[in-house]
Amino acid sequence: MSRVIVCGSLNMDVVVQSARRPAAGETLLGAEVAFLPGGKGLNQAVASARLGAPTSLIGAVGDDSFGKALRSFLADNNVDTLGLGVVAGQASGLALIQVAEGDNAITVASGANHHFSAAMVHATPQRDEVWMAQFETPLAATDATMRQARQAQARTVLNLAPFLAPPPELLQSIDIAVLNEIELSQAVGVALDSASAESAVIEACQMLRAQGPRAVVATLGPRGVVVVTSDGAVQIPGYRVPVVDTTGAGDCFVGALAARLADGATPFEAARYGNAAAACSVQRLGAAPSMPTAEEVAARLASA
Repeated sequence: MSRVIVCGSLNMDVVVQSARRPAAGETLLGAEVAFLPGGKGLNQAVASARLGAPTSLIGAVGDDSFGKALRSFLADNNVDTLGLGVVAGQASGLALIQVAEGDNAITVASGANHHFSAAMVHATPQRDEVWMAQFETPLAATDATMRQARQAQARTVLNLAPFLAPPPELLQSIDIAVLNEIELSQAVGVALDSASAESAVIEACQMLRAQGPRAVVATLGPRGVVVVTSDGAVQIPGYRVPVVDTTGAGDCFVGALAARLADGATPFEAARYGNAAAACSVQRLGAAPSMPTAEEVAARLASA
């Protein structure tokens, strides 16, 4: 199995659970709160490592107590943190997550993540490694890192979330682009939502693939996943499971996909595995703490 290198964000998630979200100007009492490690980069790295892939995380934290806690959490989950920079005078990233009725709303203060740069990436990409990035760190750093990885013949995975318009050169350096239906709609300028027909999703994936990525994977929540490659389009059905918290489910999918790619899987095989992993993650509270083990994912696949 080759190594997975994740370039991305780290946040401390402040998760507030309530029966419903307050209206503007309203105060609700009786909510529960938890402080849980998160951020797309951290979530995806933990998902990959828990599934058995040698995993490193490259990113930035502040010189504060949250930064120390995030580094300790990664070490406890067998994620290599030698690529993490500490930005003096900056707070670590923080996300306020409101969980109600099985769904979530998230507000992010980027903190040290906003100061991450390509100059902080000291690792040299190697052939057949899997290099992965998202858009919670500056776009210029992501662009430079993914292009360098592609030039070294590493496999590149880009999660276009939260959506930013990527430079054409970045898309052309990507092996697998992963995004949900909202991000896909923003990427290609076609109206899509959770009720859009599968054919419309496939057509949008084909439009994005024409811009450079070798494969496009659209995650559709409980509806499953669509995978579009040069061989055509395949839809992978979702799982019917009791949902506790959807926070981090997309990150779980991407991390699991990368772990399987590192083990030699095809994009379709990796997406099928990621789909099962995400179904496991939504049954627990939090983002990184909800990432499943390989045994849990194997059991979910066996139940299909």
